[in-house]
Amino acid sequence: MRKLVYYIGVSIDGYIAGPEGEFDFYPVGDADQAADYAARVNARYPETVPTALRPHAGLTDAPALRFDTVLMGHGTYRQALDHGTPSPYAHLRQFVLSNSLDTSPGPATTDPAVTVASGDPLTLVRDLKRQPGQDIWLCGGGRVAAALLPELDELIIKSYPVVAGAGIPVFGGKFDPTRFRVTAREAFDNDVLMTWFEAVR
Repeated sequence: MRKLVYYIGVSIDGYIAGPEGEFDFYPVGDADQAADYAARVNARYPETVPTALRPHAGLTDAPALRFDTVLMGHGTYRQALDHGTPSPYAHLRQFVLSNSLDTSPGPATTDPAVTVASGDPLTLVRDLKRQPGQDIWLCGGGRVAAALLPELDELIIKSYPVVAGAGIPVFGGKFDPTRFRVTAREAFDNDVLMTWFEAVR
């Protein structure tokens, strides 16, 4: 069965973005360190690079190695819409989990490649898991991650050496302790630590 994997960058204090959705505060080191980090991460998960950036990263024709479907919350998708990108991962099957996207301020999606799912996210994920294909990438945000916690099979956390102070938490839900075990760790020269977790069920 396909797995649901939350692959995300996180600050030391547990935020995936700033209060306005900012994520440019993550330190990636000097030019050489940043290039090495991007090359190693992109080689492992090339499909997680947004479609518009794939040519610049040399990934135009790179095959999907792990994921063929991406899920995102309203806030994550709004960042793409506000930058004029209604289909941020056109090389993947895209779902936006939102009950209010069509009524919120700003442009709404008109891209047929993006499915806006307004029902129960757990039902959607369980249905997707039963379908053939590669794993499912949850790319944000925190409230969606909390809602999907019962179906999360793996976490891939890129821990950046910075304190955000405030923002969008990696899980924005109620108190609900849920166990995961560490399966691997990799440190980079720019002080980013990537950790792989699997759910304990």
